[in-house]
Amino acid sequence: MAVPKVLLIVGGGVAAYKALELVRLMRKDGMEVRAILTEGGSHFVTPLSLASLTENPVGGDLFDLTAEQEMGHIVQSRWADLIVVAPATADLMAKAANGLANDLASTTLLATDTPVLMAPAMNVRMWTHPATQRNLAQLKADGVAFVGPDEGEMACGEFGEGRLAEPPVILNAIRARIGRDDSLKGRHILITAGPTEEPLDPVRFLSNRSSGKQGYAIASALERRGATVTLISGPTALPAPAGVTRVQIGTAEEMLAACKAALPAQVAIMTAAVADWRPAEAAPEKLKDKATRTTIELVANPDILAQLAKDGPDRPALVIGFAAETEKLIEHARGKLAKKGCDWIVANDVGGTGVMGGDANTVTLIDADGEEAWPRLSKAEVAERLAERIAKTLG
Repeated sequence: MAVPKVLLIVGGGVAAYKALELVRLMRKDGMEVRAILTEGGSHFVTPLSLASLTENPVGGDLFDLTAEQEMGHIVQSRWADLIVVAPATADLMAKAANGLANDLASTTLLATDTPVLMAPAMNVRMWTHPATQRNLAQLKADGVAFVGPDEGEMACGEFGEGRLAEPPVILNAIRARIGRDDSLKGRHILITAGPTEEPLDPVRFLSNRSSGKQGYAIASALERRGATVTLISGPTALPAPAGVTRVQIGTAEEMLAACKAALPAQVAIMTAAVADWRPAEAAPEKLKDKATRTTIELVANPDILAQLAKDGPDRPALVIGFAAETEKLIEHARGKLAKKGCDWIVANDVGGTGVMGGDANTVTLIDADGEEAWPRLSKAEVAERLAERIAKTLG
């Protein structure tokens, strides 16, 4: 199952500001999003806002010499699994219903054979006008799907049908049309992600550079396949993936306790970068810089992967570890596979720049039968591949 790709067209209306929240929800749900901002929409939200949230350039000009040299309006429409128009103004609906193409948004809609979902938003009288209703009927006949509009108070002060559907409702409509497979339905999967923080004193701690992005991406990919996912997360800046139960922890000992509490599970995936050591005793007050050198006694943290992989009634059927290495990647990963007693190891070289904290990864999946090197992929694509392999393994 590939990473879902959504092209969002933002029409010109007061409700355009809600498109930013919709983008945030789609990204949180593991979708890749690109956006086209109409001239009217640019009066309510900025290209910079959309570009920051989508992490992609924003289209707007049909006659952009760079984009249109490659027929951007056609490439964009072919790239997407779904085109979402939110808000879909009366003007945009009229253009689409009548085959008009005088800007990038309307030209893209005319040039596509990709499914289209529209979320209308306009004044109640505009919505109920016979012209809009004719356009609505024509668009439905052409195969366009709709979500909303809702009934409520308008920005103009009037009340009635015409409000943009709320972003979570639009998200559910998007998910339903993109399609979700149920290959992991009924499976409980435990996953750890992010770093741990081991206190030195009330303001300092030992930690590492893990962002949690890979683990969060895997949690989203598993949830989209119908799994019940418990995500045990160290401190990160990431929002909880939609549909996933996140348990927030700080230290390695807290992570182990949370993992044990989440059992039984059919699969355990340990992507977290757990600190190997912790201070034997955290100072009760902030340590002062009186000395130029100091010694802090460290003790080993619990080996969470090894404990979950140990034979017993609660051992998951499939235990997957991650090995972040800076040298001798395969050799060290194979050693970890044997030492920990897990079923698979996903090895990745973090010696270079851009892996820890970045959006791409290069991994090798290792099990008892051999090694499978994957090309450099986005972390979302790594997550999709891993989820697909888990589903096939479990049957």
